[in-house]
Amino acid sequence: MPNLPTVASATLLAAAAVLFPYTTAPRGETDGPAPEPAPGCVFMTVYEGAGLDSAFILKTSSEVLTAEDRGYDWLLSAQNNDGGFAAGNHSQQQVLDPHAAPSDPATTAMVSMALLRAGSTVKDGRFAPVLARTTEFLLQAIERSPEEALNITPLTGTQIQVKLGQNIDVALAAQYLSNLMGRMPCNDPKHDRWMQALNSCTRRIQRAQTANGSVQGSGWAGVLQSSFATNALESAEHVGALVDKQALEQARDFQKGNFDANTGSVATETAAGITLYAVSGSTRSSAKEACQAEEVITKAKREGKVDADAPVNADMLQEAGMNRDDAEKASTAWNVYNAAKVRAQSNDVISGFGNNGGEEFMSYLQTGESLIINKDQSWRNWYDATTARLLGIQNNDGSWNGHHCITSPVFCTATALLILSVNNDIEALVAQGATVQK
Repeated sequence: MPNLPTVASATLLAAAAVLFPYTTAPRGETDGPAPEPAPGCVFMTVYEGAGLDSAFILKTSSEVLTAEDRGYDWLLSAQNNDGGFAAGNHSQQQVLDPHAAPSDPATTAMVSMALLRAGSTVKDGRFAPVLARTTEFLLQAIERSPEEALNITPLTGTQIQVKLGQNIDVALAAQYLSNLMGRMPCNDPKHDRWMQALNSCTRRIQRAQTANGSVQGSGWAGVLQSSFATNALESAEHVGALVDKQALEQARDFQKGNFDANTGSVATETAAGITLYAVSGSTRSSAKEACQAEEVITKAKREGKVDADAPVNADMLQEAGMNRDDAEKASTAWNVYNAAKVRAQSNDVISGFGNNGGEEFMSYLQTGESLIINKDQSWRNWYDATTARLLGIQNNDGSWNGHHCITSPVFCTATALLILSVNNDIEALVAQGATVQK
């Protein structure tokens, strides 16, 4: 894999792109189309199906809103004086005090993404002061870290690192910065600083990639580190960061390779033997390419290039205009996505390790986001089932915590809130997955 990334910048995309901003849904029990979005800094093609069916955006129940508010209140109380948040050390999993350990970038990034999804930015919204501090914490961590280092923190042995991978901090920080930049104007005075930090993260992710597309330094469930690194590269490319397309393709191929759509077999060697962790990563990392395959066929049917009942396969994708190599890859992704999403939601898989840990929460999040990226109507059933599960295990103080491995209430609460509030980011997730011009 080359170390020098090819430029996937907004400048190169401009000829075929329009500005598509991230949006957030209003709080409350409302149906219907999303509100007019605020200006953001995301360049992408005009996507098939722009103007989502209002039925795709669910009404958020009063029970979920109450659970969210309790979670946010608890989370605010967990912020450390340096602006960051802490998950704690792996050797002290039994310690649930959020202030008993130094702040780490992975947990801080996860909290930051949850607060962004709640509708705030570093300048506006209920959580703007908190996000301003977390963002500065992350930027300083990236800027102080030696460029040759693969991670962005001198901390080792955190719960998140041991369970997910030694370099998970940089993947989650990159994901957060991409999400932040998608919500902020391109001419924001801090835009260049954010982009420099994001590019530093993508370079580290790409240098840490192994020959098979995974990220080195795997933890107990290292497949999740590799999956979130893939998500980070996708998101970074979406906002114009420097992403090596070959590295992104290899990362996706590794995740898809963990699931055989023909036999249903799952490779769990890097997933702690847990099927849920592997198939959620396969579903999430194949979602964008599967969406592309679906959109290409839909457009070809409308234009009369293929029959109205044409299936999604390599031959039909070629008929629709794709070259053979791209058609084979897109067809494989479509098959993996459609088979893996079923496995990821089956009763025998969804229990994960047997009880709830941070890894289970992250797997649920990846499955749900992949369904939305694909405009998959089954996301509604996933949301109803998953929110019911989360509401049933919320602690009396408003937090969530794991009962194995990642036990941190800070990390688990942030991830639970990202799941409960995913309805807020439907437009953003669909936009990120879209690749075909109308």
